Amino acid sequence: MLAATYGALVCAGGYPASMILRVRSPEVDTGSSRGSPADAAMDRYAGGDDSAFSELYDLLAPRLYGYFLRQTRDADLADDLTQQTLLKIHRARGQFLRGAAVTPWAFAIGRRLLLDSFRRHRREESSQGADDAIDNAATDLPAADDLVQADETARRIQAELRRLPETQRVAFELVKQEGLTFIEAAAVLGTTVAAVKLRAHRAYESLRAVLGDVLDARGKPE
Repeated sequence: MLAATYGALVCAGGYPASMILRVRSPEVDTGSSRGSPADAAMDRYAGGDDSAFSELYDLLAPRLYGYFLRQTRDADLADDLTQQTLLKIHRARGQFLRGAAVTPWAFAIGRRLLLDSFRRHRREESSQGADDAIDNAATDLPAADDLVQADETARRIQAELRRLPETQRVAFELVKQEGLTFIEAAAVLGTTVAAVKLRAHRAYESLRAVLGDVLDARGKPE
C-alpha cells in the first residue's frame, strides 16, 4: 500500500510510478567508487539528460532498499524510504556537483530520512507508553535479513554487531555490508576517513575476538 500511495507522489515529482516495482531488482552492477556507472548516470542526469534517471534508479534503488530493509526489517517502510530518497535526489539534481560521487550523497540522504522515520515512530510509541521500542531499533543493528543472508554465519555476525558501540557498528556496516569506500562512508557520516577506518578496525577486532576464523574468511577492512 505504501508503494502504491507513494507512486502517485512520485509521478507528481516527475518520474514514472512504474519504477516503484523495480526497487527489489538486484541484478545490476552497483559499483561505489568514483567514476562508477551510477556516478556517470547522475552526472548526465544533473546535466539535464532526463533519460539517465532510469539507469540511476536501477543502480541505486536495490542498494538503498537493502540498506533500509536491514535497518527496519519492514519491507513496506524500506520501499517507502527508498522512494523518498530517490525523489529527493530527483528534486536536488540541479544542486548536485557534477563529477562528484553519487553513492555517498544518496546514502547520506537516505540515512537522514531513516533517522527522521525513527524519530517519528519514537514520538508515536512514546504516546502509547512504549519509548524503548524505537530507541532500540535506532541504535541496534537488526538481525541479518533472511531474504538476503539466511546462513548461520551471517546471523552470528549480526548478533555480535548488535553488541558493538553504534559508531563502530555503523562504520563497519557501511564499509563491509553496503560496499562503500572509506571516503564514501566518511561523507555519509560527516566525519574523517581516519575516523571511519579506526571505527571499522575496532569493530572488526571486536568481532574477530568472538568469531575468529569465521570473520577472517570475510576479510578485514583495509
